[in-house]
Amino acid sequence: MRVKSVRSWQPSVLSNGRRTGSDLAQEQATGMTRLATEGTREGVRLGTFRYMQPSAESSLYRNGKVLSRRDRDGSDSGLLGVDLEECEMAILDARTVTQDEQPTLAANGFELLERPTASPDLDFLDHDAVTRAYYPECAEIVRAATGAATVAAFDHNIRSATGKSGKRRIAGGQQVQGPAHLVHGDYTLTSAPQRLRDLTRPPTSNDTYRTVLAEGETLLDAAAVEQAITDGRFALINVWRNIAREPVATRPLALCDGMSVRPEELVVFEIHYSDRIGENYFAKHDARHRWVYWSAMTRDEALLIKQWDSAGELARSEGTRGDPDGVDQPCTFSFHSAFEDPATPPNAPDRWSIEVRCAALYA
Repeated sequence: MRVKSVRSWQPSVLSNGRRTGSDLAQEQATGMTRLATEGTREGVRLGTFRYMQPSAESSLYRNGKVLSRRDRDGSDSGLLGVDLEECEMAILDARTVTQDEQPTLAANGFELLERPTASPDLDFLDHDAVTRAYYPECAEIVRAATGAATVAAFDHNIRSATGKSGKRRIAGGQQVQGPAHLVHGDYTLTSAPQRLRDLTRPPTSNDTYRTVLAEGETLLDAAAVEQAITDGRFALINVWRNIAREPVATRPLALCDGMSVRPEELVVFEIHYSDRIGENYFAKHDARHRWVYWSAMTRDEALLIKQWDSAGELARSEGTRGDPDGVDQPCTFSFHSAFEDPATPPNAPDRWSIEVRCAALYA
């Protein structure tokens, strides 16, 4: 694995469409609001990310060159074509910026909300408790944040390095997964609408939401889904939460501003399940990428991560154009990855987190 260091940032920006007093002069000149995130400012630190090698063939659609086979426990085996390099990038701690400067789900692809769970003692390692009690909570969080007409939660993962190494299993569910130390987005031009269509059919044995539906029942209405795909708008959004009692101190999650990504940096990663083929986008490195995280995330906070938005320019143009930088319109998705924080104390508690995937249909 090749290691690339990107230690000195050129001044870069995180654009969120909000006005800030310090940038009024530039806003008047450029018609957009910009938040400076230079490498010397308070709250910026270095972290290492795993990207695909520059020699990897860029791809918007499946080509059988980069793939994995995934078992029912969610574990990968038989990797093909996954050739990685490590790149050190500057990461902005969003705790250090003002409320007006905070990233937004719409423009940047991620947003942190104060949303305590309805049941403080919910057992996140109980599959049935999560699907019956927590899925509806996540759907409501996404509905309130987006204004979507219909939102349904349909999948989740629990992640912990010690849980993974100890082969910890969710009661009634799959094994605990480790934090994903790899720059990726969860869906592609192909797999985003396909996953939505999957939810209009009765669930299979791999679907976590199957236990909350009656036999033959479907999660989403087929006609509504087709309308959203062909002539409307849909989104796939993750609700990420720390489920430990202590704030996150190890392997924090970082998010890449969706407006700093270009189509030529994408590489399709195929995930071969027993009953279907899913797809992610991996990324090739570019110094333009703008990374953000929130330090010490707590159990009372919900991080929304946009995995796909059909209203984004990259999605609408089928990858012929990227999402324009600094323009007040939705981005398509946000890359994300865990990273090793050099400031983490050696005795810091392990990270335990849950991510719940939600499908949103707009009116």
